[in-house]
Amino acid sequence: MDARALMETRARAAREAARTLALCPTKTKNDALAQMARGLVERSEALLEANRADLERARGRVTKAFLDRLTLTEARIEEMAQGLREIAALPDPVGTVVEAWRRPNGLDISRVRVPLGVIAFIYESRPNVTADAAGLCVKSGNAVVLRGGSEAIESNTAIAGVLAKALEKVGAPPDAVQFVETTDRAAVAALLELDRLVDLIIPRGGEEFVRWVSERSRVPVLKHDKGLVHVFVDAGADVAMAVPIVVNAKAQRPSVCNALETLLVHREIAPSLLPVLGARLAAAGVAVRGCPRTVALMPGTTPATDADWDTEYLDLTLAIRVVDDLDTAIQHIQRHGTGLAEAIVTNDLGHARRFTREVDAAAVLVNASTRLVDGHQFGMGAEMGISTSRVHARGPVGVRELTTTKFIVQGDGQVRD
Repeated sequence: MDARALMETRARAAREAARTLALCPTKTKNDALAQMARGLVERSEALLEANRADLERARGRVTKAFLDRLTLTEARIEEMAQGLREIAALPDPVGTVVEAWRRPNGLDISRVRVPLGVIAFIYESRPNVTADAAGLCVKSGNAVVLRGGSEAIESNTAIAGVLAKALEKVGAPPDAVQFVETTDRAAVAALLELDRLVDLIIPRGGEEFVRWVSERSRVPVLKHDKGLVHVFVDAGADVAMAVPIVVNAKAQRPSVCNALETLLVHREIAPSLLPVLGARLAAAGVAVRGCPRTVALMPGTTPATDADWDTEYLDLTLAIRVVDDLDTAIQHIQRHGTGLAEAIVTNDLGHARRFTREVDAAAVLVNASTRLVDGHQFGMGAEMGISTSRVHARGPVGVRELTTTKFIVQGDGQVRD
């Protein structure tokens, strides 16, 4: 079967399953999610074995950060299972009345949440997101076509098999979780053309990959785009607060999109902050590239180039720039930010309000690490990604963001004059 025929077969099966899943009661969907979680834990050894095959093939050919995203452990499998349990515990958005009103002619109108239909999720590395995506789609009543990257093919195939089997065990349509086993990129190109069968494409991966999908798709695309994240430490900020926020944002897991890439420091606090921060960053293994004022205050810092301000390192490298004031910090973010997450550390309420109002990003934080911008951390159970799009959904994409609305109109014989 060629790539287009394969994708049409998968998408048609998903479309049929979506009609059934959309009508499943909340209990059936929650039972499916609970069975998915049990299945992952029970099959953990098989999943780890499949993952070892992926790691062996990738080792020596990819970066350390990439290898970290690819790796499964027993703890990460348990996290996947716990994410599914948390999704099950969330309110079911399907059927929720968003608003309702009565017209003067007696018509009762309500706007009700309904599933989107068929979602194609195209992603690279991080096999744990296979479970997140399937779980969120099941809860929101959507069928999903999963197409992971070639580097995680064994892991993703094993995980998807467990998830589909769980649906079957509780009487839900197993075809609601479709996994594309081929690594042929022609399959992705074919999927992007199936606008009559697929309702939404969600690409999750590197900047070039997301752009490639967006430029070719005939299906609407919800982008999980580049994450060039900033933290600005304001004058008079609490150094004891700022240091752990910065270190956590950069070093807790540097290979993900909400990790800090550029630190902006007010010139008044730089002399007291940077020497202390430099020692903590060095202890965490972080290499620093700084502006001339940073280099003067942090010996051993590599001078930054213009390219550093536009680089998403996804590694233990941090760019630092000392700025004159809040205005300069905001201007830097406006010029170099990608709209995913930005943060300020400050004791000035007026500055905090200006920053949250003027900085344009899916999430803006005050006195908190950008690593908290995450569906799980926001109480959403999991996420399909962090959308940098402005249409339909922005920020962490959870269960509610995977629904749309329809109007229900109740009359008693009204006609239009």
